[in-house]
Amino acid sequence: MLKKRDLHDSHTLYELMTHPDVFPFVRQKAASYEEFLFITKQTIEAEERGELISRTILDEWGAPIGTINLFDIENNAGFLGTWLGKPFHGKGYNSPAKDAFFQELFYEMGIETVFMRIRKVNIRSIKAAEKLPYVVNANKTRESIYEQLNANGDVYDLYEIPKDQYTFHLMRTGTLQSDSSQLLEA
Repeated sequence: MLKKRDLHDSHTLYELMTHPDVFPFVRQKAASYEEFLFITKQTIEAEERGELISRTILDEWGAPIGTINLFDIENNAGFLGTWLGKPFHGKGYNSPAKDAFFQELFYEMGIETVFMRIRKVNIRSIKAAEKLPYVVNANKTRESIYEQLNANGDVYDLYEIPKDQYTFHLMRTGTLQSDSSQLLEA
């Protein structure tokens, strides 16, 4: 469902990103295919430096359908950025992509907190975020971050996914995989 970003998927992703229902909500906008290639190359290099984590979302046949990213990584926390191509909206790809990404972030990459900054006009993303049982509205609990995001106007809502809340969700649903081999070595 997810793979590391590479240049081979750029043409398909660029075509999906330019749809008018998608483009306004993409963080790394590109006005041309060449610019998208350049941005993708920069993204791959930034990941190598530990500045962000970026994955391509794939459909069940392995075709690229969007991207999921953790930007602005600082103090084991970062900001989530996800987009799916318009033909894949409402088809059930968002939640499994986030689950796979969170598993990697929290249990392989050492991330403790994922923030989501969502434009208040982006009703589709707000509804998707609020469906996730481990998401917390952080407008009040992370007020300094919320105020920073909205320094130039009341544009964003802030959501937070703490690792412990996500882990509790997995335990409650019985989807947390425990590694018993670590117990045997102790």
